Amino acid sequence: MPHDTALLVTVAGAFAAAFVFGFGASKINLPPLVGYLIAGILLGPHSPARVGDVAVASQLAEIGVILLMFGVGLHFSPSDLMRVRKIALPGALFQMIIAIGLGFLLAISWHLSAAAAVLFGLSVSAASTVVVLRVLESRDLLDTVDGRITVGWLVVGDLAVVIALVLLPAILQALGGPSIQSSEPAHGLVVSIAITLLKVVAFIALMGVAGRRAVPWLLTHVAKSGSRELFTLAVLAVALGVAVGAAALFGVSVALGAFVAGVVISESDLSYRAASDALPMQDAFAVLFFVSVGMLMDPIVIVQQPTRVLMTVVVILLGNSVASTLLMVLLRHPLGASLRLGASLGQIGEFSFILAGLGVSIGVFTENERSLILAAALVTIVMNPLLFSGANKLSDWLAQYPKLLDKLERQSAPRLITTDLWASTPVNHAIIIGYGRLGRTIADALQRVGVPLVVLESDRRVADAMRKEGVSSVFGDATRPGILELAKPDFAKLLVITAEDPYHARQIISLVRARNPEILVIVRTHGDEEQKMFEQIKVTKALMGERELAFGMAYHSLRALGFEDDKTDDIIEQLRGGVGQRTAIFNSYMLPGTTTTQVP
Repeated sequence: MPHDTALLVTVAGAFAAAFVFGFGASKINLPPLVGYLIAGILLGPHSPARVGDVAVASQLAEIGVILLMFGVGLHFSPSDLMRVRKIALPGALFQMIIAIGLGFLLAISWHLSAAAAVLFGLSVSAASTVVVLRVLESRDLLDTVDGRITVGWLVVGDLAVVIALVLLPAILQALGGPSIQSSEPAHGLVVSIAITLLKVVAFIALMGVAGRRAVPWLLTHVAKSGSRELFTLAVLAVALGVAVGAAALFGVSVALGAFVAGVVISESDLSYRAASDALPMQDAFAVLFFVSVGMLMDPIVIVQQPTRVLMTVVVILLGNSVASTLLMVLLRHPLGASLRLGASLGQIGEFSFILAGLGVSIGVFTENERSLILAAALVTIVMNPLLFSGANKLSDWLAQYPKLLDKLERQSAPRLITTDLWASTPVNHAIIIGYGRLGRTIADALQRVGVPLVVLESDRRVADAMRKEGVSSVFGDATRPGILELAKPDFAKLLVITAEDPYHARQIISLVRARNPEILVIVRTHGDEEQKMFEQIKVTKALMGERELAFGMAYHSLRALGFEDDKTDDIIEQLRGGVGQRTAIFNSYMLPGTTTTQVP
């Protein structure tokens, strides 16, 4: 392959193969991630095709790691974690300790070094956040109490791995890494860890003091410019710039730098828009990350070492699924929810890939150990939907035997349904898209009769003004991923769209109805064709602005001429019933080409 086309061929091949196999995986109810890994295997050097350049793919994958960790930081909420801390914090930590211990013992039985055994144990303890979130979303569990606990569990685990990524090079080398010389002093481990921690503390302190103010200030001013492209560029520049700067200036991993950058932005009210704008780039580079991981895997390991692959899978299931289920029950949580959490954690993913890559880069792992971890990850991810279905069936079966369930749970477990976790969740509310003159008038009318409402507004200045007035608002584009969900459409009763773009409005209606098919919809139109389009999709009412203005002016004209109110109302209703037909007839009388504007 010519050197100057390596990047283009690798990216094109990765995206094309990832799409084909990811789509195929989704069609058989498997996570698309499975397809991405298979695509990587077929493109990699261990395949006859050998289309992709591993070196180029690995560099692109670094961007994927940065954006993945940036996304984890954006969604990290200390307040949400504190609400479920009594379960998530001890549960996740003890589960990781159990999984690391089992992985360590398995690696030692294979005569690996202590350093390799520690890294192997950590690699099999890190469940994939991407896979778990996809599983929860597909089953509408993400916004439930159990879903919140699972996310809190993942956050604790992610934080532990992020810290480990910073400390591991020093710890592993001190435990016998190849770069450690025999003359290394006995206290070298303590010194290495102390220096590493000082660098981390310095970086976090700088970001906490300066970055916490500078980054939100920058994004706020960019948002006020009204340019979506500039805002997206600003988000990507912050994510990549902080990650690379942290590595260059403080010697910490790009993963930690990206995570901290995400946490800094998460404290701003711009975090949701930042997440939605960065999501397409994050998804694209995450695909390249998983493809590059697949390219590094030698599939022959499954044929040559099936026993080791199977034993690794068993350790993952015992250390992640079984351990987390038992810990949840010990923490007095319902058995059914404990089984579901255990099933969702019964796999490994992106952090395991990063850890395995770290092990190879510092010489603790060989390619064989990395291939074992990648093979086990592929097997467990494929198994995960089946594991989750099995957990649901077991939970349903146990529910038929209350006495047995009481014995297993030992007592009634606390269900956090009445906590403040749901205190701010609106119910039977109205969602208004746009807060211009129309939106403000509609909001005022609803507030006068006590109807709760949430307004989605894409203008930063308008959103800020609404909050000063005490109006519940969400800043962002309602069609972008993650924005509309903040208005809780599942529980809403009315959707009012004042946006001028009919296709934009139709997309919003489709998104909302996917979550709430019975919601009432009032929408604005600008012509007969638009009105017909909305009537075909059965909105509650589609109103043409100019026509409603005409009805209002006709009403006041008749009243000004002295006609009684009842008579005037009857005439307006007659006009409403036949105005479409009259418009069509009138337009047919006009000569072709005499006007470019439709008569309303």
